This record gives sequence, structure tokens and C-alpha cells, in this order.
Amino acid sequence: MIRWIAAFLLLAAPAVHAADITVLSAGAINSIAKTLIPAFEAKTGNKVTLRNDTVGGLVRRITGGETFDVVMMSPAGLDQLAKAGKIAPKSDVRLAAVGIGVGVKSGAPAPDISTVAAFKAAMLRSRKVAYINPASGGSSGIYLAKLFQTLGIADAMTPKSVLIDGGLAATAVLDGRADIVVQQISEVIAVPGITLVGPLPAKIQNQTIYAGAVATGSAAPEAARAFLATMAGPAAKPVLKAKGMTAP
Repeated sequence: MIRWIAAFLLLAAPAVHAADITVLSAGAINSIAKTLIPAFEAKTGNKVTLRNDTVGGLVRRITGGETFDVVMMSPAGLDQLAKAGKIAPKSDVRLAAVGIGVGVKSGAPAPDISTVAAFKAAMLRSRKVAYINPASGGSSGIYLAKLFQTLGIADAMTPKSVLIDGGLAATAVLDGRADIVVQQISEVIAVPGITLVGPLPAKIQNQTIYAGAVATGSAAPEAARAFLATMAGPAAKPVLKAKGMTAP
């Protein structure tokens, strides 16, 4: 009788099913997610669909009704989504930080960017400079547009600018549209055939913080939180370092 009851309870117990979660990712944190997802899926049985866009693009998509389980972007973007009621309260987790760097095609002469004056001169001497289009909502592009204004070279940079609407701006250096790329360091080193010259000088450097949060209407909130825990956990630290990022 006891064995029969135990068997009945086992059969009657609710089955634990692996979850399918959709993760929306902005900018540089996308490459970290790509690296960590296979191990997360193998360990948990959950399946992850990863989609990428700029911060501005994701905010527009989510406020427009796109469904998701996890979103990773700048804290400012998460604040907008929180005000719109799109992310669960107190679900946000800081994940990474990254600065902006300069890259050139491997084998090309590296410009001097060691000081603010040297960086400014390198921009003015360049034929074309690739960076993320500020209008697309990319954080590095927005910052660079303001920086060029501050340095007094915005007008000179307009005809030199090769604006990329999202993704890896360094691809424009590979195909010859530009000779210099300025973007988050992790995005620069993600492109084979591109050499990182170095970070922007400390006086004009801009650190982008990436954080993640769970969707208010997620159908798999536990799996979503587990994914963010992986992104913020010890397994992420060597990946962050290899990708040119640091823990926040």
C-alpha cells in the first residue's frame, strides 16, 4: 500500500518543465550573453532566444508591445521601462561596465590617442570615422556626438562620420568605408581583423553600465532570474575580462 501511494504521488506531482525565455540585449553585453548561454542551457535545460538592438531601439520595441522575459541595457533605459511598467519591481541586476575605445584595421598605423589633444587631432586627421548613429539610440554614439561638440570638432566630423545604426561599427573599417572606429571596447575587439588602439583618454572616457531586469509579464520569471544570476555570477567574470569589460 505504501509503495502504491508513493507511486501515485510521484505520478500526480506536477512535472518540472524547462522554460523557453526571450532575452533582449543592447550593445556590448550581447557578446557576453552569447558566450554564457550554451552552459546555462546545458545546466538548466532552459532554452534562450537572444535578440539584439540599441538601447533606444529596445525601449521603442518593448513600449510598443514586444514580449520578452529578460532585458539587458543601460540603467537609464531600464528606468524608462520601469516607468512604463514593463519590468518587474526590484528585479534589476547590474551586470557589467565597459569603456569606449578606438580601433583600426589590423596592420594599419595606430593613431596617437594618449591625450585629449592627441585624440582630437587623430579624429581631425582621419579620412572617415565609424561609430554608432546617435539617432538609433546607441549609448556610445550619443556620447560621441556630445564629445565632438565639447571638443569643438562637431562640424568637422560631420562629413567624416560613418554612422552605423546598430551592431559592430568596426565592420565599416574592414570594408573600407572608414579607417577608424570608436565604440565600446568590447564591440571593437569583437571584430576579427580589427586591432584595438586603446581606450579613450581618462579625462574624456565614458563608462557604460549594463544591467538586466525581468519582464513584468514574463511567463517564466524563475528561469529569467536564473539567467540574470548567471550573467552576474562568477562564471561571467573571465568572459567579461576576455571581452574587454569588467564587473560593475
